[in-house]
Amino acid sequence: MKRPTQTLLSGCLLAALAASAGAAPSTGERLQDWPRVHSVIAADADIERRVQEILAQMTLAQKIGQMTQAEIKTITPDEVRRYYIGSVLNGGGSWPGMDKHASVQDWLQLADAYHAASLATDAKTPVPVIWGTDAVHGHNNVLGATLFPHNIGLGAAGDAELIERIGEATARSVRATGIGWVFAPTLAVAHDPRWGRTYESYSSDPAVIRSYAHAYVKGAQGTFKDDGNVVTTAKHYLGDGATDNGRDQGEALVDKNTMINVHAQGYYGALAEGAQTVMASFNSWNDRAAGVDYGKMHGSKALLTDALKDKMGFDGFVVSDWNGIAQVPGCRNDSCAQAINAGIDMVMVPDDWKAFIANTTAQVKSGEIPLTRIDDAVARILRVKLRAGLFDHKPSDSRYAGDASAVQHRDLARRAVRESLVLLKNEGKVLPLRRDARVLVVGKSADSIGDQSGGWSLTWQGTENRNSDFPNADSVLGALRAELGADKVSFSADGQGVDPKAFDVVLAVIGETPYAETNGDILASDTVSHSRAYPQDLAALKAAAATGKPVVTVYLSGRPMYVNDLLNLSSAFVAAWLPGTEGKGVTDVLVAGKGGKPAHDFRGRLSFPWPGVPCPAPIDQPDAKKPALFALGYGLSYAKGGKVARLEEADPDSCGEVTVLPIFNRADTPPFALHVAAAGATQPLGNDLNATLRWPTAKPVVQVRTVQVNTQQDAKEVTWRAPAQLIARSTSRRNLGALARSNGALQFDVQLVKHPASPVRVTMQCGSGCEGGVDIAPQLVALAPGQKQTVTVPLACFAKRGVDLGAVEAPFVVSADAPFAAAFTRVRLTANTATAEGAVACP
Repeated sequence: MKRPTQTLLSGCLLAALAASAGAAPSTGERLQDWPRVHSVIAADADIERRVQEILAQMTLAQKIGQMTQAEIKTITPDEVRRYYIGSVLNGGGSWPGMDKHASVQDWLQLADAYHAASLATDAKTPVPVIWGTDAVHGHNNVLGATLFPHNIGLGAAGDAELIERIGEATARSVRATGIGWVFAPTLAVAHDPRWGRTYESYSSDPAVIRSYAHAYVKGAQGTFKDDGNVVTTAKHYLGDGATDNGRDQGEALVDKNTMINVHAQGYYGALAEGAQTVMASFNSWNDRAAGVDYGKMHGSKALLTDALKDKMGFDGFVVSDWNGIAQVPGCRNDSCAQAINAGIDMVMVPDDWKAFIANTTAQVKSGEIPLTRIDDAVARILRVKLRAGLFDHKPSDSRYAGDASAVQHRDLARRAVRESLVLLKNEGKVLPLRRDARVLVVGKSADSIGDQSGGWSLTWQGTENRNSDFPNADSVLGALRAELGADKVSFSADGQGVDPKAFDVVLAVIGETPYAETNGDILASDTVSHSRAYPQDLAALKAAAATGKPVVTVYLSGRPMYVNDLLNLSSAFVAAWLPGTEGKGVTDVLVAGKGGKPAHDFRGRLSFPWPGVPCPAPIDQPDAKKPALFALGYGLSYAKGGKVARLEEADPDSCGEVTVLPIFNRADTPPFALHVAAAGATQPLGNDLNATLRWPTAKPVVQVRTVQVNTQQDAKEVTWRAPAQLIARSTSRRNLGALARSNGALQFDVQLVKHPASPVRVTMQCGSGCEGGVDIAPQLVALAPGQKQTVTVPLACFAKRGVDLGAVEAPFVVSADAPFAAAFTRVRLTANTATAEGAVACP
């Protein structure tokens, strides 16, 4: 199935790199150590003199303020002035005034307010604030902005010039809202599709990452000669795509040679092109082959300072990720001398920035953080701000400022979608669709702009969105109706009850639903079978195939998944990735031109190998017993077709021993869903991370809001005002017998807000009248407000209290009364933990 032209993807990019700026080691060179990288933005003597002049005038308070980055939800412009704040950010799902539909002008007005406040301090030379944002596939937090395909699709396009244009367009969109700094590009080399951030990786081929890093930084930032340029960020440094089993924020176990020659390649490209900031990664790195454990990236001087700054020569600044310092042993959200000493220059402390300033000030005065380290960090921040021209203009001075049309780049995005589509199968030349064809469209994603856009789309997880939230966009269904005429296109989400005589072909649009970061992770013990996660898609395809008409499947996903059963049911199969807001880019290629011939051919090629088994080996550890179905670089076209034989279908229960059954961590883990209940009534919490629920509305007995306990917005803080329950329910009864036999336990993290005055019962439910558990109030009373503890309740304890572990429908129930408030997260069932330290005793 592999064609020679399809295996040259990497080679072509290597050639392109050879012709690019020779500021970094050549791509073909096998490096033994971290290389020196020479930036196109050279040191400027005038800027350096200015940096030292400003630095010499600054007080300690002003310096630490510059090192502080706060979230716009938690800081006002006046507080930016009072605390000399260096930066603000808006996280995913954060908007001016917390208005999801805030206009471009609203964003700009707030940016100007922050900027003006930063220049109104009593400092001898006031320093302008810089606003950062996650513009990862367009200016994705802003209503009406064009959303480009996510990186995995752009990798399939194999077009570095396209990436440069997208970088340029994204930067202009961001400048339209008054923001001057983007947390992009992501340079991860993903090696396991189980990772929930795989779609943020361009490819498993490091040469692609490096080429695209050059292109994106050149387009978005350049050398700050254009009014539309922004500061760019190379992230997440380092090895975020290398973690064991693809676990987000986990541990990379690769050796140094692999880290330098594979996972760092994108940084050589980005830094050579002048990227001015680098974001530290949440993950850790343990080079077991060399016996060197680097630990968490946020606390690794060997990587942040010795490798990045000293050896590679990076002279911009390093920013931490969202509360990333708290993952360094001995640190908290508001305090981490280790991270600053390791080389973090600007600290992203979204909520606890005041305490961070106080703690860091004390650490400098005590000598725990040398003043020379503070001065180095602030000098780097000043250098970047001077290079970017922030001292010379306010946000609204840009020619793009306040222009709503500047956030729209529909033609470019449509081109990107066309180039990203990969044709995996086309039997009987069912594609392209005839212009006179009558088409039945099926599938839950056919008319969902949210599904085709994925995570980081208006909201952080890409959830809680409707089509009306994307005013300048087309779903695939809408695009097909516009192309063929509404009278020729009918729609049935599930494909049931249709008349086969009414149509000639079925177009099924199916795929993953939106997720971001940890929420998208697939456990090592789980298969990567799409149908296992989304059985409704398999049912829709079976219904479509039962009509006897050809079935064309458009598959939306953030990663390659095991889809043998779906391929067998399809005459044609297109990997469309997460194309964003331009559904017409899909129909441009699927529908024939006016003369009946293809208007556009498929040019996308796989930027990751496609799994041929439900339990694939990591991409960088190929296993002949688990071969890929389609290799890196595979892709058919109208000009050159190919045949896919009927595929073997496998559906194993798991990919190994089930050691963890997740229930809740930031969001519900299907089939479980969190509810609150009282007096016989229940209310699902849903996945809106920004809403505060007071239920019932007339006379609330409970309040629930999203807070952070371990990582960003990962916990539900529940305040009891009357007797009520927090319940995780399953759609069906679960047999926990195997976990119980493995000395399993229910575990969850709880952070106390207010002590209870009565029992707090943690129980399991197994049908009407079947419930049992324990009182954890004694453990909670021993905690101080704000203190966190992992609670472990052996499954044997629930069985002893009458729970039928073979038929559990609610494995986590917290029943309490006022006054009591606590935050809950990381709710899971785990094997071999019943005797963990601090486990609840069950007499």
